[in-house]
Amino acid sequence: MPDRSFSASLDLAPLERPNAEQRPRIVIGHVRPDTDAIAAALGYAWVLRERDGVEAIAARAGAIEPQTAWALEQAGVDAPELLADASPRLERVARHLPPTAPDAPLLDAWKIAAEHRQGAPVLDDDGRPLGLVTGDGVFTLLTRRLRTVGDLRAMSAAELLDLNCADAIDDDAPRFERSERLTDLRQRLRALDRQDVLVVDDAGRYVGVARVGEALAPPRLHLVLVDHNEPEQAVPGIEAARIVEVLDHHRIGSLGSREPIPFVVEPVGSTSTLVAERAEAAGLVPPASIALMLLSGLFSDTLALRSPTAGPRDRRIAAVLETWAAERLAGRAREQFVEALLDAGAGRSLARRSVEEVLDADRKRYPEGPMSLAQVELTSFGDLDDAAIRARLQDGLEARAAAEDVRLVALMATDVVTGNSRLLAAGEPALLEALPFGRRPDGTWSARGVVSRKKQLLPRLLELFDGG
Repeated sequence: MPDRSFSASLDLAPLERPNAEQRPRIVIGHVRPDTDAIAAALGYAWVLRERDGVEAIAARAGAIEPQTAWALEQAGVDAPELLADASPRLERVARHLPPTAPDAPLLDAWKIAAEHRQGAPVLDDDGRPLGLVTGDGVFTLLTRRLRTVGDLRAMSAAELLDLNCADAIDDDAPRFERSERLTDLRQRLRALDRQDVLVVDDAGRYVGVARVGEALAPPRLHLVLVDHNEPEQAVPGIEAARIVEVLDHHRIGSLGSREPIPFVVEPVGSTSTLVAERAEAAGLVPPASIALMLLSGLFSDTLALRSPTAGPRDRRIAAVLETWAAERLAGRAREQFVEALLDAGAGRSLARRSVEEVLDADRKRYPEGPMSLAQVELTSFGDLDDAAIRARLQDGLEARAAAEDVRLVALMATDVVTGNSRLLAAGEPALLEALPFGRRPDGTWSARGVVSRKKQLLPRLLELFDGG
């Protein structure tokens, strides 16, 4: 399966509709998305389309992890496209008006301007804008002609419109790059005494024309958040978007909305469980590809139902999903699929991963501490017995603790085979001494039977911070 995680980005220009209710819903998980976040986005976008008849698009807020890439390949599904920032960019309000050439008759530009009620773009041979033909430009041309011939009554309208566009170009029309954030441009746009600006790419080639008024009041993206509900874990620029729904299985954070919205947070093992339940309740049977992704998300987040976060609802819907996904499972038993899925996420040794991969791929910040907790899944603790590897990870934790000004940065390394974890920490690592974890001679903490950051580690740490 081709990996588009580093190159593709969601084309948002067509998503903007005049009527807010007609705009698509972008279903998206948290930054540094895991398999559950990707599966839930794909699955819930499908449910919204089939159940509610709305336009829904699955997106992601970060790169695809190896386990997720494996699951997507097994399911035969492309990764959702990347939405790197939800804040409005200039390209979202740009309109690609048909351009004309400087030696074309003014009539061509006049037709473009009259049809679209905007300035007509004039380009050179390399596709770079020379300027706009506007009403002001035509008036300036007439003024020049008056000074030249002294009497415009001797010039017919046909003769005027037969002049070259170059004669009426406003070559002072402002140019802005398509990727510029509208919030950053606001003051400069307000200072302009113009209705239209030119929009170009990073090479200066023509992209479109934008109305200043629309750029100052751009349409907001409509987001459905899955597998998270805290701003710190959301796509950057979320404050400029409109959140229309939340579907999650984590604790309730500080996310706010300007209006009442469906906000569902339930104590199950995965958001994929919630998505599958909603499909079932609506009498829908998803394609085997979507069902296999949801099954992958469920098994990944619950360590194949062995995590204490897994409950009866997860076990029941897992069996349903196996039936729906039978075509894609291709006769593999649950144990075979689970082993391959977990190996895809935990199979690479720590020695072959960068510090950034280990500490940042699945790290969440909790402002209550303040603290941030990372988790990495392994098939054994062999690499943690290597002093050089531990030293690299410890240095990385120390750097992050200093840069983020938090009290604690910890790495929870989980052996998915034995169901145990070890912890490394920086900042105020002595905080961990109050937990029922044994300190090992190598400086790590042994957390036997602990596999869930959300249910087994986070609540205990929050109690410590509350008490301190």
